[in-house]
Amino acid sequence: MLKRLIVAVLVLAGVLVAADYAAAAAAESVVSRQLRDRLGLADDPNVRINGFPFLTQAVAGEYGSIELTAERLKVGDLQSVQLRAQLRDVEAPLSGLLGSGTPGLRVGTAEGSVRVGTDDLGRMLPGVERLSLGNVDANGIAEAIGDGADPAMRALDPESVARIAGDVPLGSETESVVVLAELQVADGTMRIVPRDVRSSSGDALPEPAAALVRETFALRVDPGGLPLGVVPTELQVRDGSLEISGETADVVIGAAPAGSTATG
Repeated sequence: MLKRLIVAVLVLAGVLVAADYAAAAAAESVVSRQLRDRLGLADDPNVRINGFPFLTQAVAGEYGSIELTAERLKVGDLQSVQLRAQLRDVEAPLSGLLGSGTPGLRVGTAEGSVRVGTDDLGRMLPGVERLSLGNVDANGIAEAIGDGADPAMRALDPESVARIAGDVPLGSETESVVVLAELQVADGTMRIVPRDVRSSSGDALPEPAAALVRETFALRVDPGGLPLGVVPTELQVRDGSLEISGETADVVIGAAPAGSTATG
């Protein structure tokens, strides 16, 4: 008798878990479609509603965390970036998520980032080939200073310095160069400021050539407002891409509740 009861309880638990995951998947699909339409995405983004059980959160209409990623997003001057966002303290009625009521999500805080790959960056650097991005640590900055870079670079945070390499046309020839550049964000605009340039072998370039390389790699890019109203505050190199990130608060996605204005 006890064995049958245990089996019945396990079967019931399995059914409840399956039902919970099915409801979460349905809700994620609705949120994904809302975000695609709101952000003008080419495809439905990947959405994950965190926390278990889902139905407990759904009944309350409150979710601690929702993650989303999207590809091939156009943002300002950028044509094909990857979006990542973490939505916290999300409020949404169950009827809206499951399609029987008015859809809409209110987000307490949104942490977002977009990643700019070398293809997008290369479009801003005409003539530069074999472009690559990498990180620089404190030792790398110290070595550059030892090789003749500006000693003021010692004050830079390594997280805000990028190693950019590529083949640059210099007159009738092409030179493989390495640029250490400071990454800046001000008023929502990102800037790449070359601080040290040299050949890929580590040799100093003649000043006319060095000046041309600095001019080539000095970029100012306005990504506009990031999706979900996120204000960009940081620019760093992540996994071979430039990552622009920031956060915002009190975001409404989809149909806004009474007295609110939907934003995207």
